[in-house]
Amino acid sequence: MVSGQRRKRELLSVIALTLICTVFGLYYYARSNGSSVSEAEQVFKPFKAGQSMNPLLDEVHEPVGTLTRAEDGRQRANATLLSLVRNSELRGLIGTMRDIERTFNSKFNYPWTFINDEPFTEEFRQRTQAITNAECRYEVIPKEQWDTPAWIDPDLVEVSGNILVEDRISYAKMQSYHRMCRWNSGMFYKHPALQKVKWYWRVEPSTRYYCSIDYDVFKYMEDNDKTYGYVINIYDSPQSIRTLWPTTLEFIAEHPEYVHPNNAMAWLTENSRPNHNVLANGYSTCHFWSNFEIGDMDFFRSKAYDSYFDYLDQAGGFFYERWGDAPVHSIALGLFLDKSKIHWFKDIGYLHQPYYNCPASPKCRGCEAGKFTDAGYLNRENCIDKFFKYVHAD
Repeated sequence: MVSGQRRKRELLSVIALTLICTVFGLYYYARSNGSSVSEAEQVFKPFKAGQSMNPLLDEVHEPVGTLTRAEDGRQRANATLLSLVRNSELRGLIGTMRDIERTFNSKFNYPWTFINDEPFTEEFRQRTQAITNAECRYEVIPKEQWDTPAWIDPDLVEVSGNILVEDRISYAKMQSYHRMCRWNSGMFYKHPALQKVKWYWRVEPSTRYYCSIDYDVFKYMEDNDKTYGYVINIYDSPQSIRTLWPTTLEFIAEHPEYVHPNNAMAWLTENSRPNHNVLANGYSTCHFWSNFEIGDMDFFRSKAYDSYFDYLDQAGGFFYERWGDAPVHSIALGLFLDKSKIHWFKDIGYLHQPYYNCPASPKCRGCEAGKFTDAGYLNRENCIDKFFKYVHAD
């Protein structure tokens, strides 16, 4: 591993070089396309009346839940509903829990695991347990998993944070957010309370679920040899992850043995939005929006993923930039996993503002079929079609 001072110099050099490349790259792109329309004008161009926000979802006409119906008395998977949540988020969590219990868990009774960086209040415990008949577990993150690592340079955090603010990156200087991204990237599967758990369904407060799910999603993953499931696939803010892809390339250059032969490299590097590729130094920024994910923790416990996270952690990008767990998970899945083991849960109706996954099914209520967002100008952020183009639908 490089020293802290050398890493600082390298990072500042990369940032400076990236800014220069960005200017020339966007200039060249505009010239080569012969268009006077700016990138911002293209992003904010409104959709035509009646145009679907998510055409793939318009094709979902079959009843939801016919993939594999759980049999009465069938053994459940080794799984939990997992939520990293604060006491102050109780109100938003209660609404989400009610949705999940109504649409899914009242039928399958999987335990809930709530994790916080501080102890849960008695009110939090009582009100969450009152919503479900399932077991509720209340856990605290070990200090060594949550604290900022000793090798992170606070002066560089301050300087790089100012750059993120100038780039209008959300939560740029909120260190608790940076710690959360790091924990969700490489610490959740190491929590003592989860060591004997295989499957997790990540649950975020203030999200909505709209469709009745009449089959055991965890058993579906097991029975169909899947490793990871998602519902929304979008572009990230490239300014927040400028050095993530170059650091990833360094890692796989040292460990080519971890790259799966049937990988999704083409999806990770597709060039449909050249400004993203320029700003993110070769990464498309397409990623699975990990505020919903159903996954096998054994993948994250693997030597490939754990080594990858450690490499990223030492590089410092969780604090010097704003590397999120969503692009980190997505890049690792795209490189180290057989892409056929990634599943789109098109039948799970879901909202995390401002994006929806709304199937066309009689088992869904409360959302508009095919809708991707309430804000038409954000439709270009949807890149699920790119995943299907380079990977293929299940």
